[in-house]
Amino acid sequence: MTLNLSEKFVSPFVSDKELEAIKPEVEAADKALRSGTGAGAEMLGWLSLPEKYDRTEYDRIKKAAEKIRKSCDIFIVIGIGGSYLGSRAVIEFLRSPRHNRLVKDAPEIFFSGCNISSSDLSELLELCEGRDVCINVISKSGTTTEPAVAFRIFRSLLEKKYGKKEAAERIFVTTDRARGTLKAFADREGYETFVVPDDVGGRYSVLSAVGLLPIAVSGIDLDELMGGAADAMRELTSTDLEKNPAYKYAVLRNILYRKGKKLEILVGYEPYMLMFNEWWKQLFGESEGKDGIGIFPASVEFTADLHSMGQYIQEGPRMLMESVVRFAHSRRSFTVPYESANADGLNYIAGRDLADVCRTAADAVKEAHISGGVPNLVIEVPERNEEGFAAMVCFFEMACGISGYMSGVNPFNQPGVEAYKKNMFALLGKPGYEDLQQELLEKLGE
Repeated sequence: MTLNLSEKFVSPFVSDKELEAIKPEVEAADKALRSGTGAGAEMLGWLSLPEKYDRTEYDRIKKAAEKIRKSCDIFIVIGIGGSYLGSRAVIEFLRSPRHNRLVKDAPEIFFSGCNISSSDLSELLELCEGRDVCINVISKSGTTTEPAVAFRIFRSLLEKKYGKKEAAERIFVTTDRARGTLKAFADREGYETFVVPDDVGGRYSVLSAVGLLPIAVSGIDLDELMGGAADAMRELTSTDLEKNPAYKYAVLRNILYRKGKKLEILVGYEPYMLMFNEWWKQLFGESEGKDGIGIFPASVEFTADLHSMGQYIQEGPRMLMESVVRFAHSRRSFTVPYESANADGLNYIAGRDLADVCRTAADAVKEAHISGGVPNLVIEVPERNEEGFAAMVCFFEMACGISGYMSGVNPFNQPGVEAYKKNMFALLGKPGYEDLQQELLEKLGE
């Protein structure tokens, strides 16, 4: 499934000469990515993942998902960052943000371990009362504070409710292949385990076991998802910008950044885009935001956010660019009704499909923002389905890798994450961090 990237609404801001001049950078970034000679090359497994995934584990994931679907009312996914954003994005995108209210053939799915909120955790425990529960804990190490706390609590719930033996049948672990606290614990307790690939970082992991088990439990077709991803990866290989929309997207946003457009807003026109936007923000924020540089990734949901952020986008500081995701076809049709009284004055759009009204509104917004000095990159996806979602994931992952190398950073590490994790361990009093704890307390004046 080929995505269409329109540069028409960027042309007032980027010249053909600039596109021509940057081509050597594109070719260098492509060579670094494809040959594995760039920084972070040990984390390039996502490039071949859609075709070279472990078929045996893939079949186990499907069987485990079916077992979960048959044995529980509530399925709790425990993880933080890339360990939950990808799967949640897929479920809300392809199913609905209201999945738990609409579902009839699958358990309700909730996400935990992605915050340190006692209120949120308590509410989720209340929802589990009197209902059958399964959990999937996703963590490379098993020691990250947020998911580790949630896992301890929900593991205790299951063991008290079912006993240790049956609880072990309801606990599924996605972790390192051979190392780490969680892997050792899972082996000792007899939990079924799935592998976080060594060469795939969290924010690139949605098409690995990290994302696939929760996605399968929701009832989404994994074969369609992975097939779409494989097709997309094969399509996104050319260094010719006219043949590779992901590379052109990377190039245009880099040129705009060098011209002072320091903030990129991902725009969606449907509520089901909300968690996809969050996944996208992690992908680009963690990949490019380092060494004192990087485009700040933000997102809005139009048309709702036009009534809160539209003014700023239209007339605030001219440091913004927008990337707008649109779908060629709507899943559903809804006609605006006619009313003889016409008290609300809406009869001028009576009889029109609401999806058409939305597209027209998007055109109106785009024109206003471009006139206001905000470049617009428009990414059109043919269908909101498994293939379409996979194409979007591959498009942005590929663009992110190329864009990172063009920016001169390692797009596959996250040293800042490790820094604040160490600080949390120290200030919370974890053994082995006593010296750092004292140092931090002195800095904080406590």
